[in-house]
Amino acid sequence: MEEYLLYLALGSNIGDRKGNIIEALARLDKALGCHYDAVSDLFETDPWGFEADEKFMNAVVRYVMSVPRGTSESKECLNGHADEARKILRICKDIETSMGRTENVEYGPDGKRIYHSRIIDIDILMAGDWKIDLPELKIPHPLMHERDFVMVPLRQIME
Repeated sequence: MEEYLLYLALGSNIGDRKGNIIEALARLDKALGCHYDAVSDLFETDPWGFEADEKFMNAVVRYVMSVPRGTSESKECLNGHADEARKILRICKDIETSMGRTENVEYGPDGKRIYHSRIIDIDILMAGDWKIDLPELKIPHPLMHERDFVMVPLRQIME
């Protein structure tokens, strides 16, 4: 088995934001089959990439995961973890949907994504040293360095 660290960003700006993050963490523990290793403090931030009256509550969580060596091969993945990455993505999206997130992904005339308020958002930031470039998933997350609401809590649990 190969161990790796999985970092996920969580955010919520609808309803009980703190409760939504706590609920998402419990669901992640269950779906991933282990309890998280570290979780950052909660950070309140303005929406990123769109206007909204509601501020976001954000956190980053770390899991110590394991996967059998050599379980998948893919041109889009430099170190053969595309299947595991898709599984983690599906878990995150299923939790978002089961918690009530509804969203049609939209893009503006400039090709940039249009963001909206959401009950929960779970993004995969990093998974070990994986480099994944799939249409539906990029690891490491390509925009994380542009987002203080990700980098501040991420630094907190990486220290």
